[in-house]
Amino acid sequence: MASMSVLTRDEAQTRAKLLDVHRYSVDLDLTGGDDTFDSRTVIRFTVRAGRDTTDTFVELKPAHLRSATLDGQALDPRDLTGNRLPLNNLSPGEHELRVDAAMRYSRTGEGMHRFTDPTDGETYVYTQLFLDDVQRVFAAFDQPDLKAVFDLTVTAPDGWTVLANGVTEHTGDGVWKAAPTPLISTYLVAVAAGPWHSVRTEHRGLPFGIHCRRSLAPHLDADADEILDVTRGCFDRYHEKFDEPYPFDSYDQAFVPEFNAGAMENPGLVTFRDEFVYRSAVTDTERQTRAMVIAHEMAHMWFGDLVTLKWWDDIWLNESFAEYMGYQTTAEATRFTDTWTDFGVARKAWGYDADQRPSTHPVAPDAVDDTASALLNFDGISYAKGASALRQLVAWLGEKDFLAGINTHFERHRFANATLADFIDSLASATDRDVHAWAEAWLRTTGVDTLTASVDAVPGQWTLALDRDGSRPHRVTVGVYDHDLGDGRSLVVRERYDTDVPQDGTGLPRSGTRPALVVPNDQDLTYAKVRLDQTSLETALRGLSGIPDALTRAVVWNALRDMVRDGELAPADYLATASAHLPEETDLALVEGVLAFATAQIADRYVQPGQRPAALAALGSLCRDLIRRTEDGDNPGLRLIAVRHFIDVAARPDTIAAWLADGTVPGGPELDPELRWRVLGRLAVLGAVDEAAIAGELDRDPSATGQEGAARCRAALPDPEAKRAAWESMFATDEHTDLSNYLFTATAKGFWQPEQAELVRDYVARFYQDAVALAERRGPAIADAAGRWAFPVHAIDPDHLRLGETCLRDGDPTPALRRKLVDQLDDLSRALRVREA
Repeated sequence: MASMSVLTRDEAQTRAKLLDVHRYSVDLDLTGGDDTFDSRTVIRFTVRAGRDTTDTFVELKPAHLRSATLDGQALDPRDLTGNRLPLNNLSPGEHELRVDAAMRYSRTGEGMHRFTDPTDGETYVYTQLFLDDVQRVFAAFDQPDLKAVFDLTVTAPDGWTVLANGVTEHTGDGVWKAAPTPLISTYLVAVAAGPWHSVRTEHRGLPFGIHCRRSLAPHLDADADEILDVTRGCFDRYHEKFDEPYPFDSYDQAFVPEFNAGAMENPGLVTFRDEFVYRSAVTDTERQTRAMVIAHEMAHMWFGDLVTLKWWDDIWLNESFAEYMGYQTTAEATRFTDTWTDFGVARKAWGYDADQRPSTHPVAPDAVDDTASALLNFDGISYAKGASALRQLVAWLGEKDFLAGINTHFERHRFANATLADFIDSLASATDRDVHAWAEAWLRTTGVDTLTASVDAVPGQWTLALDRDGSRPHRVTVGVYDHDLGDGRSLVVRERYDTDVPQDGTGLPRSGTRPALVVPNDQDLTYAKVRLDQTSLETALRGLSGIPDALTRAVVWNALRDMVRDGELAPADYLATASAHLPEETDLALVEGVLAFATAQIADRYVQPGQRPAALAALGSLCRDLIRRTEDGDNPGLRLIAVRHFIDVAARPDTIAAWLADGTVPGGPELDPELRWRVLGRLAVLGAVDEAAIAGELDRDPSATGQEGAARCRAALPDPEAKRAAWESMFATDEHTDLSNYLFTATAKGFWQPEQAELVRDYVARFYQDAVALAERRGPAIADAAGRWAFPVHAIDPDHLRLGETCLRDGDPTPALRRKLVDQLDDLSRALRVREA
């Protein structure tokens, strides 16, 4: 079989000059069995005048191509080369292409994913066509700037409901007809079919619906009011911001199984990973995250769906805008008003980390050569850094002018495609500021600027100088704090003022005594690492929990995090700061973010192996303190975070084994399925459970989540045979036993454990050979999962680094796996430097 071709930017530009694509009529039959479905497509398109004849191609990846006809003339199916069917000698004018094929279902979350629920045996399918996976479902000219109308018909088994981009109607005999779409890109077509449980309503004259597997129905029903309230609130807020009304005929949100991303912005049918239908207790921060994702995907209806990028080098136009709008609109339109704190401590750190690796790239790269390269740019830069840049733009430009420019952009490019230049031109039309220069400085450059503060004081006045290591202009808020003389522990705001960096000179003197704490970027309005002056650093380490504003505390915690990563603050000092201040912390996002970094990075990677037991003990003691402080039940979210992390760092099985046996933590919470599997997973690592206990828990919870929990526990057992079986399940070459994307990830998460370094030492070298072969065989989604979750992350030693570098040089990993390895090996190198420091 010929290898599959990726579409290049030059090929897409050439084809876009040749063709106008008008309409797809797509007929899918999902009743043919477990392995394949039938796909019949009619594409009506026009070849533009200019040549006597021209050649092009259409993409598809069939299990079997039955027939293809062009203007009534049969094409030879044997001409299909990889994923390209040539269309030759096309004359100017209208044409009709018909393709009849059998297509494969997926178990990797790409194309048409098929899932059978182990709870009740019901089967569900859904599409995920981003970035170039429409060709796994039907034949298409698969590039974003060849928009067309899509007319879908789906034949489904009895008892199924079919959802699509437009309103669907059951016409009888299992046949479902979807309303034709407006002009949209190929990657945005969506179908979800199965015996869905649905909650339907109307809002502003449009049908709204939320949908999930039947086995999750009670959990969706419990949260339906919250989900729909968030949806309505964001929908209304966007109509206040945007002049262009919502451009599609309905708004469905389907929570689907084994979904790789957080969600996908298919117009009229947003798909979400169904972990957002909570089976177990969650914190308010997790509910806020779900609300933000709802707002993020809804923003895409305008920015991404109504106006779509012309080519993938402008993916930031989709994701940065939706990321910014998701957090901002959630704060404005829902009860979750502190979203930017969570963004600062979680998402922004993702961007900072990505931007300091060799794989960094501009928010808006000059060119992305092909679709394989484009897929690699869905990272912390396109999302978190891009959103941070837009937040800085709004601070500099003003929200009124920003929204005026956005609305101009929608008006100019509705149901069409646009580029970075188009976007900047639209913004420039609304302001006298030099937006083009701003874009060059912020969107075309790489790396993180560092703002270092120094304070000079004389009696009666003090001066702040901000030294910039970098190239971008910044508008920042400076927060000035004094000790509260009333209790001696808290800090009070003396003033906040705005300044531009670089400064003109050293900054204007300010009256008063030297402050106890000066925080550059106090409200986190720019994207830069911050270094406090020495007095402020000492104040922060002693009094961080006394800073009155959570967003400011997030800025300071990020500064400490960056100092640890850069070898400027000892990991033990970070742990001591966490132990001193988290018991007083009220913001759940901050508690979760600090504990996650302290556990996964400091305890598991940054301290020397001999120091890890002490680090775990310190974290366990901190979590015990948090559990004690929440015994009155006033803060169940904080207590849940503390319980989860206490389980994760437990060095001895006694306490958590007793919790499992009793079914509850003393004083609560009761152990729901998530907590039971978490305890069992930690006990497996510690060698305190066996296969019988895992099988017994799976009998208790046979759900898909239970299957994943069991896979993770089995892979975590400190037993050579268990490790061999887990490895074989992940990397075996038999496609009939291939794990689904979720079961692969669960197994990989269990396999590598710091406590089992000697047991799995030989697998470190095996990883590189086996992962390269797996990525080649199973494609980008599994390559990403292998590089992210199956990488031997706890093997922090120079020999491992040399192995990885050799693989990059000689092993020829696929682009998706190569990108993950580059990032992981850079993090490994950083961990080695932190240990040396």
